[in-house]
Amino acid sequence: MSKTIMTVDDSASVRMMVAFTLKESGYNVIEAVNGIDALEKLESSDISLIIADINMPEMDGISMVKKIRGHKEHRFIPVIMLTTESHESIRERGREAGATGWIVKPFKPEQLLGVTRKVLG
Repeated sequence: MSKTIMTVDDSASVRMMVAFTLKESGYNVIEAVNGIDALEKLESSDISLIIADINMPEMDGISMVKKIRGHKEHRFIPVIMLTTESHESIRERGREAGATGWIVKPFKPEQLLGVTRKVLG
């Protein structure tokens, strides 16, 4: 059975590129437009990994990670931040919130798949 990955980004084109890359490698993909949408979809899906942007309306990625880490059933789901943010202070905030890893946009498909495979084992 293939694993399901949620991609969370307010940019439809980024979600589409991530979803295409993951689906081509056999993963199921669920898309969410922001942190609130992701948390709602998380309740009704069996998610193995979340790949999320930081800068989104409604609820940003770091706030979303904090909510996930505070939730008993979902706190161990790995979360990779896929963002244009590369400053060390932002990365530190992500680590403190509980982010598993970090990929800076623009990304190469091989890079995304490599991190995904590493995190999922």
